[in-house]
Amino acid sequence: MSEQDFLEKHSELVFNLALRLTGNRSDAEDLAQDALIRALKALPGFRGDSQLSTWVYRITVNAWKNRVRAEKSRGFWKTISFGAFGNEDDDEPVYEPKGNDAPLDTELEKEGTAAVVQNALLQLDADDRAIVVLREIEERSYGEIGEVLGLAEGTVKSRLFRARAKLKTLLKVSA
Repeated sequence: MSEQDFLEKHSELVFNLALRLTGNRSDAEDLAQDALIRALKALPGFRGDSQLSTWVYRITVNAWKNRVRAEKSRGFWKTISFGAFGNEDDDEPVYEPKGNDAPLDTELEKEGTAAVVQNALLQLDADDRAIVVLREIEERSYGEIGEVLGLAEGTVKSRLFRARAKLKTLLKVSA
């Protein structure tokens, strides 16, 4: 697989995961670039023990965890970007109405809910956030999550259960 083919196939996947993990576009772009560079450098050594996408997810999650550890050791606090789902660099509005598909208040309510959920996700610790994002947002199987995080499938299930409970508590507090 050429570098170009690899990037075309995986760059959007990596960026979307990075955006969910970091919570803001700027950090997601940095993380995605870092993860893709690491993956490209390591691609010749890919043995095929798992799917290529699972391997790329693992590299992305590990790169993110490394950043979180480094930031914690420096005492660096992240701010929450509520523009995480819009393009902050463009002059385009985050919300663009689409004809008569849904009333404006319904779309705005969805955006508000997305911001509340993203805020709650950002309050989870790195391990809990990774498991919730991989399962609930990226819709990965327990087995694949185990491969990405280096955990047994049963461990993934129990940690996911606890992470969901924490997220539910955070969402109740936000409501």
